[in-house]
Amino acid sequence: MASVDVEMVKCACPDCVCVVSLSKAVTRDDKAFCCDECAEGHPDHAGCDHAGCTCHG
Repeated sequence: MASVDVEMVKCACPDCVCVVSLSKAVTRDDKAFCCDECAEGHPDHAGCDHAGCTCHG
């Protein structure tokens, strides 16, 4: 079976719809997030501010 190199993944935040490049992802606990707000669990209930995403934790 051939191997596949994954370069883009969905943000690990369950409310987020962003897809992030692994090279630019914020990594916490071996999970890839699109930004610090998502990685920190939205402590201030702020969204990720990416166009088209309505996540607010």
